[in-house]
Amino acid sequence: MADLVGYGCSILRACELAQLHRATFHYQQRLRSDEELLVELTALARQYPRYGYRRAWAILKRTSKVNRKRVHRLWKAAQLQVKRLARPRKRRERPARLQAAHPNHIWAYDFVQDADRHGNKLYILTVMDEFTREGLATQVTNETSAEGVVAVLATLRDVYGTPAYLRSDNGAEFVALALQGWLVQHAIKPLYIDPGCPWQNGKDERFNGTVRDECLNMQLFGSLIEARIRLEAFRQHYNTERPHSALGYQTPLAFKQAWNEAQNKDQDSLIST
Repeated sequence: MADLVGYGCSILRACELAQLHRATFHYQQRLRSDEELLVELTALARQYPRYGYRRAWAILKRTSKVNRKRVHRLWKAAQLQVKRLARPRKRRERPARLQAAHPNHIWAYDFVQDADRHGNKLYILTVMDEFTREGLATQVTNETSAEGVVAVLATLRDVYGTPAYLRSDNGAEFVALALQGWLVQHAIKPLYIDPGCPWQNGKDERFNGTVRDECLNMQLFGSLIEARIRLEAFRQHYNTERPHSALGYQTPLAFKQAWNEAQNKDQDSLIST
């Protein structure tokens, strides 16, 4: 149309050729003022409270040309953003986790996986006393089994006595019938953590992390025998020389000895009175 008029054609003739009403040719779009646009945006926000400014802009541009950035500016200035719904949530009460109160009260155990320099898998069964933080075992094997776990626990029981509880995850070795039968035979109660919640076995997880960080990651074992020797040496170091922050930077054995002496002193004072 504008080109035809520019070449000297009259507006009437150009409209006839284009089959366009003459009023349409003279029409010029009037941009809405910010106040008018804001009224429309506010109405859309009330009608669709879960819509953001992009959806509001998409609706407006169906009928007229409107700049998205302009819509965003007015939407934000009027604070029409989608309000976050505050849903009242009922918190599930979780039973308090049993805490160790004395040595041999609760043992915790788990498997840590590694490999030797030849790529052979190594499985380290770690056992620790939750009260004293003493590492009771770091037994290395090429495979895991409930019978192997029972053998380690039986040896530890002969050395340290019988724990009241054993805490672990729900691994196949720890829920096997062979192990369950042994626990019942010796009146040891299992404490299983919830699936996917390793922090419920936090003390043993920390022990495992220390074993990995300060032993497994520091050396590459040439064989199963070497792994057993070095891990046992680390366990002795952990118990007798390494300060433990949770024990006031005492070693586990020093903490255990101090606790036993305090108990004996309390018993002596009771007897004397």
